Amino acid sequence: MEGKGFRDDFEKFQELNVEILGISADPPTKQKKFEMKFDFPFYLLSDENKEMLKAYKAWGMKKFMGREYEGIHRISYLIQNGVVKHVFDKVQTKTHAIDVLNETA
Repeated sequence: MEGKGFRDDFEKFQELNVEILGISADPPTKQKKFEMKFDFPFYLLSDENKEMLKAYKAWGMKKFMGREYEGIHRISYLIQNGVVKHVFDKVQTKTHAIDVLNETA
């Protein structure tokens, strides 16, 4: 759902010169299939060793039904000219693309 929002508003991001990148710990082949399945016009990157995910605090301990485990956190960064302008650490999948557009404009 989150990726579809960025796909559907992709032209608006292009007009603002915003590049969209998605990243997860999934292998590149799985990322490519997902990208093609949903016709994403942006890249999905793979970080199987989780170095970048950890550096951006997108990988760590999670809790679900009383159980703790390591996993990916939905977090986004708006980076302009190499500087983090905004951190979206409470991502709402249905509105996230619009939330990012509103922060960018």
